[in-house]
Amino acid sequence: MAEIATTAALPAVVLVHGGFVDGSGWEDTYKILKKDGYNVSIVQNPTTSLADDVVATKRVLAAQNGPVVLVGHSYGGVVVTEAGNDPSVAALVYVAAFAPDKGESVAALIKDPPPGAPVPPILPPQDGFLFLDRTKFAAAFAADVEKEKAEFMANSQVPWGVEALTGTISQPAWKTKPSWYLIATEDKMIPPPAQHFMSKRAGSTVVEVKGSHAVYVSKPEAVAALIEKAAKGVRDLVAS
Repeated sequence: MAEIATTAALPAVVLVHGGFVDGSGWEDTYKILKKDGYNVSIVQNPTTSLADDVVATKRVLAAQNGPVVLVGHSYGGVVVTEAGNDPSVAALVYVAAFAPDKGESVAALIKDPPPGAPVPPILPPQDGFLFLDRTKFAAAFAADVEKEKAEFMANSQVPWGVEALTGTISQPAWKTKPSWYLIATEDKMIPPPAQHFMSKRAGSTVVEVKGSHAVYVSKPEAVAALIEKAAKGVRDLVAS
């Protein structure tokens, strides 16, 4: 079967960032997808609360035409797990992301780390928001990102609201929508065994990439390739 090459035949792609960062980290992934003919939108979550971030995501979803591949990195995985119940969403992609079940939150998923797992250098809350220790940001979050860019990410952190960490899922979209999951094997923020557990539980199609938590910045080609696999899955489903 010939590949469908027209832009109209391709599902839209919506990218959702996680905590401590904004949507600009998706730039290289965005460029690859755009070059390949996809309509791509990037959500700028306030990361103040899960409810606020779901609203921000649904606002972008409402502007799309046709089916959507909804992609989340890190905490963005929680957002897409909830917002993905929107009828426009045909598939989910998790990139080194949390994929919580009903009633779960980031706080619940990280409260009992396995022995020996790296401890993210999260500083005590300030006015209800969290930051990573700037001096440890690169090693923990972006170890394979070019040094100057990692420093910029550390120094341009977006405050991550404690309410975002405690927001719970009402109904996980992965129970009714197909999902794909990219496991970052060198992740120091979400341990790879946790990523394996969540992706298996969600029934996701899994790929493993040697990369840090910021794999969406350091390995955009691999991330875009998985998103395009999900998009092909959507097109095949529509065509069948």
